Amino acid sequence: MELAEIITRVNTAVPGAIVPTEDDAGFIQVEPKHWLKVAQLLKDDPELRFDSLMCITGVDEGPEGRLWAAYNLHSMELLHKLEVRIFVNRKNGSIPSVANLWRTADWHEREAYDLIGIKFKGHPDFRRILLPYDWEGHPLRKDFETPDYYRGMPVPKDKRGWE
Repeated sequence: MELAEIITRVNTAVPGAIVPTEDDAGFIQVEPKHWLKVAQLLKDDPELRFDSLMCITGVDEGPEGRLWAAYNLHSMELLHKLEVRIFVNRKNGSIPSVANLWRTADWHEREAYDLIGIKFKGHPDFRRILLPYDWEGHPLRKDFETPDYYRGMPVPKDKRGWE
């Protein structure tokens, strides 16, 4: 199914959910407040059947910008793909969790939180997955400053020789 057809189908079922983007963007942008309805439609609609969440990528636009998540979906039955992007405010924005729709979201949402700081409201087990529970900050944010020490141990800033 072509992207334009997917957009029409989503706009019909959930009016106002899709944020207009450039015609050749290659993805759809969804308002966070509509994400659960859109995600359910993308998974359950017989013409769409996005049964596989391949990846969630967290992105930081920089200290003055937003955070966003890119969801890469695939239909194994119908053999089509879709990228959905959801933008949030970096200070207090959150995206509804889809871990109950696609089990792989459990890991991906926790990873996006750990590394970028995107919060996923309603996640069934929302805790750090890659970093220690008491780690402060999100190391892939562009404004992250590596601490000098963690639990009394120096944190090396020069990574040469680690290859």
